[in-house]
Amino acid sequence: MITPNMHYADLKESYLFYNIAKKTKDYLSKNPNKKLYRMGIGDVSLPLCDAVIKELHSAVEDQAVKERFHGYMPECGAAFLREAIAEYYRNRGVILSPDEVFVSSGASDELGDILDLFDRSSSCLVIEPAYPAYVDANIIAGREILHLSSSQDNGFLPEPNDETKADIIYICSPNNPTGAVFTKEKLQNWVDFANRNGSIILFDAAYEAFIEDESLPHSIFELKGADTCSIEICSLSKTAGFTGTRLGYTVIPKKLERQGMNFNNMWVRNRTTKTNGVSYIIQKGGAAVFTEEGQKQIHSNIKIYKNNAKILMSALDRLGIWYCGGKNAPYIWMKCPDGMGSWEFFDYLLNEIQVVGTPGEGFGACGEGYFRFSTFGSPEDTKEAAERLIKLLG
Repeated sequence: MITPNMHYADLKESYLFYNIAKKTKDYLSKNPNKKLYRMGIGDVSLPLCDAVIKELHSAVEDQAVKERFHGYMPECGAAFLREAIAEYYRNRGVILSPDEVFVSSGASDELGDILDLFDRSSSCLVIEPAYPAYVDANIIAGREILHLSSSQDNGFLPEPNDETKADIIYICSPNNPTGAVFTKEKLQNWVDFANRNGSIILFDAAYEAFIEDESLPHSIFELKGADTCSIEICSLSKTAGFTGTRLGYTVIPKKLERQGMNFNNMWVRNRTTKTNGVSYIIQKGGAAVFTEEGQKQIHSNIKIYKNNAKILMSALDRLGIWYCGGKNAPYIWMKCPDGMGSWEFFDYLLNEIQVVGTPGEGFGACGEGYFRFSTFGSPEDTKEAAERLIKLLG
């Protein structure tokens, strides 16, 4: 008799998003004429920029012409896109070779797939509050999971603790859900910790394009020694609106080795075994993001989301409510007022002013008493939600 992966039984029900969907559905069924102001959504609301659309159309036309038709693409990514991404890093002072860049179908997919590189006996450290998939992917793999709580006291940016040892370390900066960003000094501490202990950092840089303070690192490879202890995973979903087209990339330095095994070589073998690459059409659209015009256009869209953040931050400042994030990230992490629990505050906002956010408890136990707002909504809805917050809590 076949034995299924029994670790699936260890997964908790999707309490966070299931309950949000259920509560909002129940509310609308009882109040069909009410409009919800969805500030919890992690999806983008602006369309792909013109430079990307132009290249997508051009690539579709290529597929209709025998001389320009493309079938299977290189499993690790088309040379034109790997080179464009390497140049993007060079412009920030990070020297990569194109074959250290791997094109993926998105950061979420890659964060799960990348675990193939590690033996199941490897332990992992998750800094919480955290993107829930970090934990779930390792539960499925049957790994030991160590939870490192962060708090308002350290700005949700904890320091490494030499008493806590783990083989795999998850770091997301700018962070989802808190919006906090590691300084170079604090991130260097984690790099040094990983190198001392032989650990490997999985650095989730999905929101790096939202950093406006140039003293903050966009990439872990800006730090000394990161190329011997880090893998960086990035996405064009929030950067360029590719949530519906799916495209990302992973950087694995050739210097990254453990016990005689080279992780770059291992990932080449993994990709050539398990994938047939990302489509030509999508990769051509992705390459347009890294052109001069593409960069101008995506940052024009990001500016709109950043302005949404300013509107929400202004409202919280006016109300005297503590928060972090917003300035260098698309998320705002606020302390629930009057000692409310995060689900209690969710219900309060939904029922009183029809504003929907995300309860912090869903990102780990230390998120209880906090609440996440996303800035990916429309400017009109964001402004209305902010005004309603002021009237309700002022």
